[in-house]
Amino acid sequence: MKKYAAEKIKNIGIVSHARAGKTSLTESLLFSAGHLTRLGRVDDGTTTTDYLPAETARKVTISTALAPVEWKDYKFNFIDTPGYSDFAGEVNGALRVADNMLLVVCSVSGIEVRTEILWDYAEELQKPRMIFINKLDRENADFEQNIADLQTQFGNKVVPLWIPIGKEDNFSGVVDIIKNKAYDFTNGLKEIPVPENMKDQIEVHKAQAMESIAECNDELLMKYLEGEELTQDELMEGLKKGIKEACLFPVFCGSAYKNYGPELFLNYIAEIIPGAADFPPETDKDSALVFKSIADPFVGKMNFIKVMAGSLKAGQNIYNSTKEKEEKVSHFMVMRGKTSENIDEVFAGDIAAVSKLQFTGTGDTLCYKNNAVVLEGINFPEPVLQYAVLSKNRGDEDKIASAINKILEEDLSLRYKKDPDTKESIIIGMGDLHLDIIKERLKNTYNLEVELKTPKVPYKETIRNNVKAQGKHKKQSGGAGQYGDVWLTIEPNYEEKFTFTENVFGGAVPKNYFPAVEKGVQEAMHQGILAGYPVINIKATLVDGSYHPVDSNEMSFKMAGILAFRNAMAKANAVILEPVMDVAVTVPEVYMGDIMGDMNGRRGRIMGMEAVGKNQVIKARVPLAEMYSYAINLKAMTQGRGNFTMEFAEYEEVPPRLSDEIIKESKKEEEN
Repeated sequence: MKKYAAEKIKNIGIVSHARAGKTSLTESLLFSAGHLTRLGRVDDGTTTTDYLPAETARKVTISTALAPVEWKDYKFNFIDTPGYSDFAGEVNGALRVADNMLLVVCSVSGIEVRTEILWDYAEELQKPRMIFINKLDRENADFEQNIADLQTQFGNKVVPLWIPIGKEDNFSGVVDIIKNKAYDFTNGLKEIPVPENMKDQIEVHKAQAMESIAECNDELLMKYLEGEELTQDELMEGLKKGIKEACLFPVFCGSAYKNYGPELFLNYIAEIIPGAADFPPETDKDSALVFKSIADPFVGKMNFIKVMAGSLKAGQNIYNSTKEKEEKVSHFMVMRGKTSENIDEVFAGDIAAVSKLQFTGTGDTLCYKNNAVVLEGINFPEPVLQYAVLSKNRGDEDKIASAINKILEEDLSLRYKKDPDTKESIIIGMGDLHLDIIKERLKNTYNLEVELKTPKVPYKETIRNNVKAQGKHKKQSGGAGQYGDVWLTIEPNYEEKFTFTENVFGGAVPKNYFPAVEKGVQEAMHQGILAGYPVINIKATLVDGSYHPVDSNEMSFKMAGILAFRNAMAKANAVILEPVMDVAVTVPEVYMGDIMGDMNGRRGRIMGMEAVGKNQVIKARVPLAEMYSYAINLKAMTQGRGNFTMEFAEYEEVPPRLSDEIIKESKKEEEN
């Protein structure tokens, strides 16, 4: 592959709701440019960018893939991204380095949930974007309805540049309303006369396009308001400016499955879409950002990079300024799906891959040590669905942890931790599909079988009354015996989890045994008397006791401390506590009633509400036990439009009815 300057490089992230035909469009673009001799199909598992076993088996995109296209002295780096929300982190990484966003819309399904979410995210980034209405050859495809819906949802800055010729099975080409040309796609790209019966439709759309283009340019707007006709050159220049400044969003259309439209689309991309050199550089120092990583046990580790300024050369040390580590780079690679071509240098604006870096991961900056810089990283969504990971085969626990940690290197929207209270290994992902894929990878790639189960709730126990109790440990078994005798008071302690003090008079217990008594109390607190959960929020005071000059020792007083604490707990009105979370749910206003009703059903307390942009944020306190399945339920309640965050707030007493159930369940587990 030849080298391209930034002026000739255009980076385009292709995004959509699932099954809008985004991967098929990517395949069609590669085929139209001559990079493929045969058009692959998603249903056959033969597309260039869906090459992972899980993708070909499920027929969905789960991982970002590159599809560079060389066209008329330009290089277009198309980045094919997943359509399911479970893999939103992949999209965020791609859009961090893409100069433009191409939003694919299914002409039959129209605007869907991810369409809206992706558009809002692009608005937040102020990312130039274009729309491709796909599947116009399908039954019930309705271009005019699509345009009306897009303009209603996203505003009149959504401007169709093409109008389809024919409908459904009869779709055969398009009219370019700016250039006033018509094209037929049925036997390759051919220019044809503009159909007479479409002239009124063309005039309506051209008038709207002219107005929208003029509004993005003061000079053109003055001319337009004075009633002058804008020339084709003026319209094209206005388009370029409007697209670059994200105030104008052109709409194209076609059928990726039939390869209708992509060749003409490539021409338009070359002509009007902004490229890597059209935006101010983030730095003036030679550097690249890692936007995706793959950790494959066979291929090894691979990092995908975009050079933000200058160039990076192979065969020398590259500095990871994020980790402050040096890496040796033998070569870079241009990736097209899973195929690669080695190159020795990557220039500003271009995208490449590099393998076998020891320390480098997603979000890191690569540069030269003598001129180091740290680039802004990538904003990844926080995962919310968690399961306990259980090994199906005894002895595989360490292997599972090692394999998941390797997957974590490439998937920054995944979390893995050991719960210190329940001792369970917890995996947290974006949704069921996300975690199903991880489970499959563990089996197919690492030969490890796991079950994913709802995690145990890390309950605690505490007391409600102040009590005093004795603990006496006395044992005689020939020779020196064991003797320890203490009196403790215990009381609720709402400020700290545990406090130990002593208030002993007259040397009833020698000072050198105080630490042993405290150690005994702390050991006893590991297991409460109701259901065996750890005890918290206790103040214990050593007030009295006795000792034997020969038989007393530290172990005896530790055992006495354990006995005294247990005896006191039995009289102190022990209760079970549960973790309660601060939850913030962001949803469109139309769903607020459903969300609040559902929160009440989860024993939640609504703490407040506030408007944030187009959405409402509902803040609530909800027991953790009620939140494990919430990610799935929220998606169902809001058709995928809602999201939430959750963090620990405090421990609160469990209602008596639930407390009895927890105690019964604990006794069952002990019996088993």
